[in-house]
Formats: sequence, C-alpha cells, structure tokens
Amino acid sequence: MDTIRIRTNRRETLVDITDAVSASIAVSGVREGVCHLWSLHTTTALTVNESADPAVAIDMTEWLTEAVPRDARYRHLEGNSDAHVKTSLFGPGLSLIVSEGRAVLGRWQGIFLCEFDGPRTRRVALQVIDGSR
Repeated sequence: MDTIRIRTNRRETLVDITDAVSASIAVSGVREGVCHLWSLHTTTALTVNESADPAVAIDMTEWLTEAVPRDARYRHLEGNSDAHVKTSLFGPGLSLIVSEGRAVLGRWQGIFLCEFDGPRTRRVALQVIDGSR
C-alpha cells in the first residue's frame, strides 16, 4: 500500500492527482491488475473526469456549490455539512484497471481529488493488486 499526500489551496477544488497515482503504480511494479484508491477523509472524494480543460473542474465545483449550499439548514453544526454531502455524492473510492503498468484512462480523463472543506493536507491510500497471478 502507498499513501499520496495532496495539499489543497481552496475550500472547494478538484486537484488532478493522475501523475501521483501513475507514479505509485509504476513503483509497485504491477503490469496487469487493479489499482484501488481511497480517500482517508470524510470531506474529500475521488472521481475521474476530463483533465484537458481546467474549466470542467471549475464548472463541477460551481455547480456543486449551487446544488449543495454551505448555508443550508443542516443538523450537523461544524460548518462543513455541505462538504459531507458532496463527498457522498462522489464517493471516497475508485478502482482503476492497470494494464501494461499504467492506469487505463481515456484520452481526456484524469484522476481527481475533490476537496470540499479545505485548504488542508489530504491523504489518499492506494493499493495496486497484481492480476497476473
């Protein structure tokens, strides 16, 4: 298992972690298998989406801000209830196919950490399972 650390710089942002995930897969030495990613926080999620145009990530965070407002009437009173809801909409985990030592992603796809309660230092656990055995 490996852990990726990501420092976020805003309360809500999508951070492209594709390069960090790719580096961990390469270090694992696994050529064919599965890479599991898991956010170790209740206010960050993981997703795969377009990474070629940074406007996509901005659109997603702006839409979520409107759909799940920070100042709605929540029972959880720590001030980050919206972050918990947004995290559950995306989910804390991803599974990626590994082939020829790399994550199988489409041409425009990237792997993102979705920060909903930053800025903070976040951790993502990564486990690469060898499927060739």
